[in-house]
Amino acid sequence: MGEQLVGTVSHFFTNAKVAAIELIGELRVGDTIHIVGHTSDFSQEVGSMQIEHQAVDRATRGDHIGVAVKSKARQNDNVYRVD
Repeated sequence: MGEQLVGTVSHFFTNAKVAAIELIGELRVGDTIHIVGHTSDFSQEVGSMQIEHQAVDRATRGDHIGVAVKSKARQNDNVYRVD
């Protein structure tokens, strides 16, 4: 099981528990992501994601997406897709 860097957390919305992620790779609903940072380290399945408040099933390099997360993420945390 490998991991591929697909993005970086640019912001975390505490009340909504949503991580804003700037992508450098492709990500789809249903993929498992691993968020790792100075104090963050958790994995979860992507249940849904949005671009500009519109639900999407797939996002690619250069997209800025919002993903609901189960734990606190921090700015500059790395986001990996687990293969």
